[in-house]
Amino acid sequence: MQGTVASFNEDTSGEVVLDSGRRVPFDAAAFAASGLRFLRPGQRVQLDRDETGSIIAIRILTMHP
Repeated sequence: MQGTVASFNEDTSGEVVLDSGRRVPFDAAAFAASGLRFLRPGQRVQLDRDETGSIIAIRILTMHP
């Protein structure tokens, strides 16, 4: 699933707007599992979710040649 970062907080939690327009929060644990250092609003990301629908990891979309 893909979305756009809407907010990124000092505690490394935040919110993503899905392509459908739905806003989905993520917690610091999901960010930590990603191995990222920072996200900026407007950045496109890929979201990994568990069976309950909770975000468990966030990945930056990259373009491959």
